[in-house]
Amino acid sequence: MRKVSPIADVVMHPVRLRIIQQLGDGRRVTTSDLRNALPDIAQATLYRHVAALVDAGLIAVVDERRIRGAVERTFALGERMAHVDHEELREMGDRELQQSFLTFLAHLGEDFDRASASQGFREYLGFGQVRLHVGADDLARIQAGLGELLAPYLTPPGDDEGDPASARRTVMLSTVLMPDPADQPAPSSAS
Repeated sequence: MRKVSPIADVVMHPVRLRIIQQLGDGRRVTTSDLRNALPDIAQATLYRHVAALVDAGLIAVVDERRIRGAVERTFALGERMAHVDHEELREMGDRELQQSFLTFLAHLGEDFDRASASQGFREYLGFGQVRLHVGADDLARIQAGLGELLAPYLTPPGDDEGDPASARRTVMLSTVLMPDPADQPAPSSAS
């Protein structure tokens, strides 16, 4: 029997993806911050999903302090990568892989719905699809190049009034790589 990928099992849930998103770009958030950022999620449900992410090592408790008799925790991304890597994608069965991708798409759709209600939404919107012609080594080079290109934009701008970066708006870049179904390798013929 095939072992289910623990990261996929934990991360591929819409609520957990939204929690991880709140911790993106190195942010640290408290339980109160999470409740305020995700008001549509019941508190008990939110805490249950936070606990699952902590147990899996995807988020970590980086601070605790007492507030009126209760303990408020501060969270940051944990040691493990908060995404499913290629090794885990290979371990997934077809059904699990399809469910993970559909969960990703549903999360993307939810983000779109929330963002579309904001002022100036269309000024920062863009989506499309492009075909790349690559070999296995090219993908690593593309990923490294994108990482270098995006690095200056991963840190939130300062709150300094004179800083032109403070006029920036946060956008989300979502990527999907998949083989073009029209470009299937020809079956090998045995001689």
